[in-house]
Amino acid sequence: MCGRFTQYKSVEQYAKALQVGLLEGNWNEPLGRFNVPPQSKALLLHQDDRGVHPTPVRWGYTPHWADGSRPPAINARIETVGTSKFWAGIWKRGRVLVPSDGWYEWKKDPDNPAVKQPYLIKLRSNEPMFFAGIADLPSDEHESGGFAIVTAASDQGMVDIHDRRPVVLRPDVASEWLDTGLLPEQAEDLARHHDTSVDAFAWYPVGRAVGSVKNRGAELIKEIRDPLI
Repeated sequence: MCGRFTQYKSVEQYAKALQVGLLEGNWNEPLGRFNVPPQSKALLLHQDDRGVHPTPVRWGYTPHWADGSRPPAINARIETVGTSKFWAGIWKRGRVLVPSDGWYEWKKDPDNPAVKQPYLIKLRSNEPMFFAGIADLPSDEHESGGFAIVTAASDQGMVDIHDRRPVVLRPDVASEWLDTGLLPEQAEDLARHHDTSVDAFAWYPVGRAVGSVKNRGAELIKEIRDPLI
């Protein structure tokens, strides 16, 4: 995890679930994204001294000193994000939330790894979820930016689908994650010990069309009756 996710509600709905107000703009229109791939822009929420801002940022991060030497990273492992040189530039100052409605994982056939069945994973409550993220936000000095989703090890039944999962923060914890006064070690504690438990999620098989970035419609999140595995 995580290689694809959904972001189809309106920013206003995400903000309401988080119980925060947005500073500027009209955010009532649904985002309508049912297949967000790496290297595309996704809507992030971040906080500064003035409040919470929604900002589109490219999914994938490379520090300036490693630019061109490796592909942009889309995930950051919670086990190493606080100590890795790769993330040092944004771990302390770049905490963001990635609002979402679910993410996709591909389950491999143990007898034939070439066969993979996609699954959609979402909250049983169907409420919005908030991935812990870190980002190099665009600025006047540099327009590109990039972000990654913080991941942890899966457990219980979810591990049968994939051994990693995004760190999903409850709304109250997610608000703390955005707090600019939160120390890095406190942020790590939130991500390690206060993420949403696996039993809060449900998952089901979906069609293989989600594997193509060209496919973007709501039909991608529909459950199928005859999964490959």
